[in-house]
Amino acid sequence: MIETEEQAKAFCAERCDAEAMERLDRFIALLAMENSRQNLISSASLDHVWQRHIADSIQLLDHVPRETSPWLDLGSGAGLPGLVLAMVRPDLQIGLVESRRKRIEWLERVAEEFGLSNCTVHGSRLELVESSEIAVITARAFAPLGKLLDLSARFSTRSTTWLLPKGRSGAQELSQQPTKIRAMFHVEHSVTDAEAGILVGTGRPVLS
Repeated sequence: MIETEEQAKAFCAERCDAEAMERLDRFIALLAMENSRQNLISSASLDHVWQRHIADSIQLLDHVPRETSPWLDLGSGAGLPGLVLAMVRPDLQIGLVESRRKRIEWLERVAEEFGLSNCTVHGSRLELVESSEIAVITARAFAPLGKLLDLSARFSTRSTTWLLPKGRSGAQELSQQPTKIRAMFHVEHSVTDAEAGILVGTGRPVLS
């Protein structure tokens, strides 16, 4: 379990090359500056940014084979986890879905500044994004599980992996779903918060 910023940074360094770590350092500085203009993350969490946001995003890579792509990140907001993953893994194609204008501008500006040709910003509501087959779907604080699946099932296939950090509500949200959805997912413990869970699933949801 990661309990300190030093542990979080070491966790990330094990999964990143030196260039990626440099990009993450620059990203954190930009995030802190932008957070004074718009509330991307809680100000208090800036003191624990490696643990709360960077390692929390990068841990998702441990749940899929290395070459799995493309990814779609729903409600990217500050760029967590999608933008962070795009910085760390330039070999992955990652789409970021965000509908709020200021956050769209932020995501586009950072992607351009870092030259992230593997990263596409979909600046609209998810309902308006063109359907495509996605290998990994991620979402951090996007919507309750039922609504999330309803909105995004059209992007999934029988082999799609779902990685949904749900904080402390994951198990409860899953328990409220129909039997077929409960069978599709399981809860993995987050390495950055002993009480937080990640809903991990495979397949195309059968929605009644």
